[in-house]
Amino acid sequence: MPETDPTTAKKSETVLVTGGGGFLGSAIVKRLVERGGKVRSFSRNFYPKLEAMGVEQIQGDIADRKAVEHACQDVALVLHVAAKPGVWGHYDEYYRTNVNGTENVIAACQNCNVSRLVYTSSPSVVFDGKNNAGVDESAPYALKFQAHYPKTKALAEQKVLRAASGRLSTIILRPHLIWGPEDNHLVPRIIARAKKLRRIGKGRNLVDTTYIDNAAEAHILAADKLEENQKLSGNKYFISQDEPIPVWDMINAILNAAGLAPVKGSVPKNMAWLTGALLEFIYKIFKISAEPPLTRFVVDELTSPHWFDISAAKKDLGYIPKISTQEGLRRLEKWLSHENNPGGRK
Repeated sequence: MPETDPTTAKKSETVLVTGGGGFLGSAIVKRLVERGGKVRSFSRNFYPKLEAMGVEQIQGDIADRKAVEHACQDVALVLHVAAKPGVWGHYDEYYRTNVNGTENVIAACQNCNVSRLVYTSSPSVVFDGKNNAGVDESAPYALKFQAHYPKTKALAEQKVLRAASGRLSTIILRPHLIWGPEDNHLVPRIIARAKKLRRIGKGRNLVDTTYIDNAAEAHILAADKLEENQKLSGNKYFISQDEPIPVWDMINAILNAAGLAPVKGSVPKNMAWLTGALLEFIYKIFKISAEPPLTRFVVDELTSPHWFDISAAKKDLGYIPKISTQEGLRRLEKWLSHENNPGGRK
């Protein structure tokens, strides 16, 4: 009986990407399509850009177990990217998407005989508002969280870890502050607040970031390496540019890419933190659904070192950030300057 060509076998597999229409999800989908695989996306909405790539789209709610199981039929690999991000909102909404949604993905993988699951998490699961300088995957989960996103991502991570078995191999990736062209979260937030931004604290604390193409590449590598070596199952990996940068230098670089002036003026950390606490109290008391201009979590993120040792990702996954921060900023500037992206340089 002739042997099966592994390359052909891989191309014949169907890969499911949850949140395939989002910023990171669509970048992963694009990479999968480029290498000739069959790709399916599961998202709430229909995306013309995915249709143009020939991607099968299934629409549904990640918190709907039957819908998730339907999407996982005849799938060999799931890249679970879908999540509710942000720093403000109702806990139940975060839990429903990030925890219940992940439970549904795990159950669907088990019921549909999916062999591999790559879960997109966040380094914020270990962030306690203090110094996270150069920590590796041995760092424990934070004991207290100041936002619902990191808390629910930590809970979901633990479920993925417990699900790792002979039947289902899993890997958890923790890319930090993903940015780049088509970003619909970090970059737009910085640009929208450009005139109101003030540096908090001394501003020399180093942070990691991850350019979008590098984040997508890490997911492809994790999926491939997990197939080659099941001993990697149950592992967690930090992902970044591997070149920490002062946080306000990065913010100013993004503003510069948009043709905007750098941040001027500063506010002491303690004053900003107390302001964030007061705003959170007011917004909760008066049940204001909009995000406060400042929160304690954001203040701590902007004033604390949080960069990570990615040696494990380099060793086990072969991950090397191919696109430098400088090149990424050049590409971001080009994208922002396009006439179809209001807010950018014309």
